[in-house]
Amino acid sequence: MTMIHWCGTGLSSIPGLRRLIEEGEDVRVWNRTPEKAGAAVGDLTDRISPLDTDTLADALEAGDVVVSMLPGDMHVPLAQIAITKGAHFVSSSYISPEMRALDTQARMAEVALVNEVGLDPGIDHLMAHWLVADYRKSPAYASGNHVSFISYCGGVPKIPNAFRYKFSWSPLGVLKALRAPSRSIREYAELEVARPWDALRSYDAPLPQPETFEVYPNRDSLPFIAQYHFDPVWKIREFVRGTLRLNGWAAAWADLFAEIEHLEGPAGEARLKALSDELWAKYAYDEGEPDRVIICVGLKAEKDGIPVYHKTYAMDAWGDLRGSAMARLVSQPVSFAVQSVLRREISPGVSAAPDDLRLVLRWLAEIEHLAQHLVIVDHLA
Repeated sequence: MTMIHWCGTGLSSIPGLRRLIEEGEDVRVWNRTPEKAGAAVGDLTDRISPLDTDTLADALEAGDVVVSMLPGDMHVPLAQIAITKGAHFVSSSYISPEMRALDTQARMAEVALVNEVGLDPGIDHLMAHWLVADYRKSPAYASGNHVSFISYCGGVPKIPNAFRYKFSWSPLGVLKALRAPSRSIREYAELEVARPWDALRSYDAPLPQPETFEVYPNRDSLPFIAQYHFDPVWKIREFVRGTLRLNGWAAAWADLFAEIEHLEGPAGEARLKALSDELWAKYAYDEGEPDRVIICVGLKAEKDGIPVYHKTYAMDAWGDLRGSAMARLVSQPVSFAVQSVLRREISPGVSAAPDDLRLVLRWLAEIEHLAQHLVIVDHLA
């Protein structure tokens, strides 16, 4: 029987890992600290091993699946090991250039290296693929329409605080992201900003109780135009993948922005790490405190300035007796990807969340059970 080698049992890993074990999949858990893994899943399995790449490589067999829920710098080394053993690989992280470079090797080895199958990236990709497919088959579709696309995702505290945010894991990643430039399209032109707060906007989310958030572009949105199968001739008025925050976030973080903007060199990196530790001590979630996750992915097409198609996939989820919303919405889609790989529903090579509508619909149907609210809003109905 093929084995799933799940590496890493951090805060965002457990629900998906437990799901695979509970559904009878053959799973071996690898973690740097086996005791922590035992505390998380020891009631379900005793197949827990200390993480060592050489030992993992020796244990791999052709057809197995390696799941990396480890820091990003571990993904490519584990994927390379998987390829040499004829095993598949799954992670929730963005596809790095180094991962993309493994595509030919993976295809030759007939193994799938699946990434971007978590929350964001992941669930947002599924929603985007559904919307584009729905638009293409709608009566409103025409290649001459003017198209706008938005995708905003954010994890925020269910119970708002003065800081307007809480951390599910180390704040260092959030701080580094705030120092990264972004590219998107606004009013038909490329928009490049050095810092997120330079492109902050207000967004009215179509939730059951309408709510306004602060949003900003994240990373480089432009490669996703092709990934979402936009036709090259489409006139793109807006295209942005971004981050969503509670109203008042920018004001609450103003002093933090002012400091991190000028951090440079080794001293700057040291200060960034110290800031991360300070924020983690002050603004980590308390035991049992509910978090909240919102995703809104929208597609609008206009003809002669009049909307002819406008739908938004909207999700609102929060922590409950099942645990944190962030953990289940990151790790459960990973588990869906693992099972799709085992069923050979995903082709060999490096890929992101699937665009095959059969998988998109099946995964979104499962995700509906993980969120308290998941709907498609037709703004023209």
